[in-house]
Amino acid sequence: MLQPNSTCPFEFPPVSTPAQLAETLHVSVDKARSIFEREPGVIVIQEAKRGVRRYRTLRIPAAVAQRVIRRLSVPAA
Repeated sequence: MLQPNSTCPFEFPPVSTPAQLAETLHVSVDKARSIFEREPGVIVIQEAKRGVRRYRTLRIPAAVAQRVIRRLSVPAA
């Protein structure tokens, strides 16, 4: 596991969308959304409507993205 003070190999804008992170990480947008949707610090914007599907917009701060990448990364041997 990477050390807590190790640097993340990616540069992120101050706030990213799941689509931007998916492109950077070479994963699908759905995968990026599932990775980040329940992370503390992620900004979730949603309208509450009864009886219809929910529409949620995610914004991921750079600090959250870097923390998750460090946590999910496997160190080089």
